[in-house]
Amino acid sequence: MSEGSRGGNPSRARCPGGSYQELLRSDTYRAPSALASESERDLGTRPVPASRYTSPEYFELERERLWPRVWQVACREEEIPAAGDYVVYDIVGRSVLVVRGEDGGIRAFHNSCLHRGRRLATEPGNGRAFRCGFHGWTWNLDGSIRSIPCRWDFAHLRDEHLTLPAVRTGTWGGFVFINMDPGAMPLEEYLEVLPAHFGRWRLEDCYKAAHVAKEIRCNWKVAMEAFMESYHVVATHPQILPVFADASAQYDVYGDHVNRNLAAFGSPSPHLGESAPGDADVVTGMLSLMGRGRARPGDAGNQGARSVLGAMNRRSFARAFGGDYDGVTDAETLDAIVYNVFPNFSPWGGFAPNIVYRWRPVALAVDSCLMEVMILKRCRADRSRPAPVPMRLLGPDEPWSTAEELPVLGAVIDQDMSNLPHVQEGLLASRSGDVHLGAYQEARIRHFHCTLEKYLGS
Repeated sequence: MSEGSRGGNPSRARCPGGSYQELLRSDTYRAPSALASESERDLGTRPVPASRYTSPEYFELERERLWPRVWQVACREEEIPAAGDYVVYDIVGRSVLVVRGEDGGIRAFHNSCLHRGRRLATEPGNGRAFRCGFHGWTWNLDGSIRSIPCRWDFAHLRDEHLTLPAVRTGTWGGFVFINMDPGAMPLEEYLEVLPAHFGRWRLEDCYKAAHVAKEIRCNWKVAMEAFMESYHVVATHPQILPVFADASAQYDVYGDHVNRNLAAFGSPSPHLGESAPGDADVVTGMLSLMGRGRARPGDAGNQGARSVLGAMNRRSFARAFGGDYDGVTDAETLDAIVYNVFPNFSPWGGFAPNIVYRWRPVALAVDSCLMEVMILKRCRADRSRPAPVPMRLLGPDEPWSTAEELPVLGAVIDQDMSNLPHVQEGLLASRSGDVHLGAYQEARIRHFHCTLEKYLGS
């Protein structure tokens, strides 16, 4: 599924109901250049093989050629604030220890004893050393060997040869990334436009206020791709059509590793046509969606719904988080500004509490994955940073809506979950062997597969 031409404007068909940029130009304040731009690319129209989601052989290629070579989020910096704090990051049979050193630096090591291979840690914790529970071999936080019981029996091993193999680390936006490939490009280059686009939103000044996860019975790509387009809203989330301009969404791709979806809340879906609600009803619908009651008569006044809602949110953010939100455009308080960093990390932009998604295979299963949802909230300058919450793992029979820390969002994710196991089963049953994607609305999925081919080979 190779890319088409990158030059010029591919002029893909767009929804006749208006564009995201048209909505943006009507907002109360001028949008930052990162939002007021487009980056479209012709990625062709070839189908994706269904076997990419079901084949154990393809999954093995990912295990060998993808996961050891890409930058992945392992944790938030505030999860390892003190010397000796560490977390364990597992991916397709590999395990990495990420630790805050005595010098305050962040390091990572392969989580395997150099004696008999036991995992050095299985859970997050704090300590001044890593001690293997099997025979007691112990390493310092910088990875150097500290002690070996009966050292006389290992005279053939020199200390300098017993340093834990290091894993590369990098940080951005308060996230700690790891990469097991010593020859990989620097994280700053890998992230492409992300640091510039998010410079205004400063996720590094946020803290992890919610973290919920659940195992899903589908390939990790099936789950991830369900959150890479707004095309499914009309069938899967029809209740938000009066307040969400799904078919007017904008899809952008950058380089190999970053793409995004910009979709407007506070504006009705083009699918509704002449039955679309007016501004006052849109305001009421959005307040109901956000659990904030009903609009008062005349709330919309002579202003558009987005202007009214943007003003409400700016006041709400100032009360909740402090700071000055004057000049922040309506889009940055309302919209789904959803970026993906290849292969499995999706942070939302804007100033609202920021949603973050991450997807990973469960162990070595081709048809099972872990989906994680985090919510980042802004730290008040006049208060100390709250401690990050631990991850809450939902049980097999617990819907996302039972997670009270995901208000509104949990019920919406449950609607997505109603599709995913059936997608996996349908792909396995496919006789055509093809997955046909839209040329524009599913461009981010095409972009993902183009990059995946570059790592795995066509």
